[in-house]
Amino acid sequence: MNKALEKDFETLIQNNEFLIWKVCRVYKKELQDRQDLFQEIVIQLWKSYPGFKGQSKVSTWMYRVAIYIAIAGLRKQKNFIQFSEPDNLPSTAGDVQYDDTKDKQLGHLYNAIAQLNEVEKAIIMLYLEDKSYNEMEDILGINQGNLRVKMNRIKDKLKQIIKP
Repeated sequence: MNKALEKDFETLIQNNEFLIWKVCRVYKKELQDRQDLFQEIVIQLWKSYPGFKGQSKVSTWMYRVAIYIAIAGLRKQKNFIQFSEPDNLPSTAGDVQYDDTKDKQLGHLYNAIAQLNEVEKAIIMLYLEDKSYNEMEDILGINQGNLRVKMNRIKDKLKQIIKP
């Protein structure tokens, strides 16, 4: 791969690393597991980056890849993510350090979200990111009518989980 493509990818990851960390936080409880998932997502983004044509927003594409990898990893093996490092991965793209202190403030909400199924987690995460139902449909492939119904059910479910 050429150096310009590598540099563009590194910048893309640096500018959107928080997006990836959010997906990791929703799908993995332990810091080490989140770091492993982050690495796997970056690898898959790198593999698919040359094929990204810009037909959707970069964030839509990144969420789609990240959520797919998170859910696929859970379905393959509940506690293990397959790791394979591709050739020519930019050297600094996956070396981002994560500050766990902010997560502690959101622990109660994340504990409730952890009790949801994989699709519900993706929906609530995108909702909390203020994604429109159009964007959610693009990312998840679920039509807007179903998303609205699912969102109402998820809200009710979270209220029951969080209820003291």
